[in-house]
Amino acid sequence: MRKTKYLLVFLLPILAIISLHSYGIWSYLTVIWVFGLLPTLDLVAGTKSNNLGEEEREEVENDPYYRWALRATIPVQIFCGIYMLMQTSMELDTVTRVGRILSYGMMCGVIGINVGHEMFHTVKGFDAFLGKFLLTTSLYTHLYLEHLWGHHKTVGTPEDSSTARRGEWVYAFWIRSIFMGYIHAWSVGIKQSKGNPLKNEMVFYTLAQAALLYAVYFFFGPSGLSAFFWASVVGWLLLETVQYIQHYGLTRKKVSEYRYEDIKPCHSWNSDHVWGRAFLFELSRHSDHHYSPHKNFSLLDHHDDSPQLPTGYPGMMILSLIPPLYMRIVHPRIPKAS
Repeated sequence: MRKTKYLLVFLLPILAIISLHSYGIWSYLTVIWVFGLLPTLDLVAGTKSNNLGEEEREEVENDPYYRWALRATIPVQIFCGIYMLMQTSMELDTVTRVGRILSYGMMCGVIGINVGHEMFHTVKGFDAFLGKFLLTTSLYTHLYLEHLWGHHKTVGTPEDSSTARRGEWVYAFWIRSIFMGYIHAWSVGIKQSKGNPLKNEMVFYTLAQAALLYAVYFFFGPSGLSAFFWASVVGWLLLETVQYIQHYGLTRKKVSEYRYEDIKPCHSWNSDHVWGRAFLFELSRHSDHHYSPHKNFSLLDHHDDSPQLPTGYPGMMILSLIPPLYMRIVHPRIPKAS
């Protein structure tokens, strides 16, 4: 199960293909899976907080299977994107059209952005490129710059647009995080390129995404372009909802005029619920991800001093959409130091 559990993510494109070929309620299969069955399975199966032993860790670290499990999602994402464009560039009733767009939108969030995030964290140049390629399929390539040179440096501080403030509703967070994150990515690109547009990565990301949008319009017309754009927006909102729950209400102390305390596991919410962990390539072990950002997903650890979510990410995402209930459940779990 250590290896095969990460194949669970491929159930999503299977359901997406069925959804893209179906009508009415059947076009919502991916939504039902992600926000209906997965949260239920997380609640029933519970958590598993054990960490790998030294021998297991060395074995996993040297096994290429885990890297190829990520890479294998790329052709699947491309195929489903093209199939979605084909299946929405026709006369459809509104319910079916929305369902088909949401089906690919789920893939934009789970594969396009989540797997892209895992891949661009690697120190290997090729996988970092593939990660940015996946982000482009969701029109969110700027996340590469904002996440690595923004969020990971300023998490838990007022400077980080991806850290949700205590009492902040997720809907307000979406607006702040999306727009401020994009603006900050440009500032990072300008700083790294020293003002030279030919060396500014954001210029190339913008051109690549514009070329992709033009290609979609050229081959699939206005209806295809609209479907692709709104599916991408669904992916953005899935990401931002996850970011909302990952650091909600957690802060780092300012230890001097110039710096905050070092990032610790207690500055990120953790979830050890087994189904969500497997489906999202251990994204919910977020405390260790920030504590050791270059560690591969298969090696992430549980930390006893990290605050624990009451259920897995899919369930918490649903809960976050009802802010008063979310805060009533989460606030008692926020460490007093925050």
